[in-house]
This record gives sequence, C-alpha cells and structure tokens, in this order.
Amino acid sequence: MRFAITGLVLLVAVACLLFVLENQQLVVVSFFGFSSPELQVSIVGVVAFLAGMIMGGLMAAVYALRSRRRVRQVSH
Repeated sequence: MRFAITGLVLLVAVACLLFVLENQQLVVVSFFGFSSPELQVSIVGVVAFLAGMIMGGLMAAVYALRSRRRVRQVSH
C-alpha cells in the first residue's frame, strides 16, 4: 500500500513538473476590469487550482460545522 501511494504521489509530481515546463507562454488575465501582469500559463493554472482547492475545503468545512450544529440542536 505504501508503495502504491508513493508511486501515485511521484506520478502527480512528475505530471505537475511536465505541465510547468510545457506551459511557458506569457499571458495577461483580465477579470472584472482588472488585469494581471504577464505571467506564465502554468503559474496562472497552478494558482487557480490552489485557490479552488482552498475554497472547496473551506466550503466543506463550513458545511460540516453547520450540519453538526443542526444535529446538536435537534438532539437537545
């Protein structure tokens, strides 16, 4: 099992490295009238991925806390 997890982590790390190395083009992102400086496509993609992971985790935590409070209120 440990070997499989290590292999999976290594595979994801290599995929991320290849993604960064292949996407070196510069882009400017405009959103709601604001423009970013010229950044590599890979940086924009990784930042968007991390922001989505953080927001998704926070939303899941809020949902779990709210459902836990509802269970406590019903049981009392």
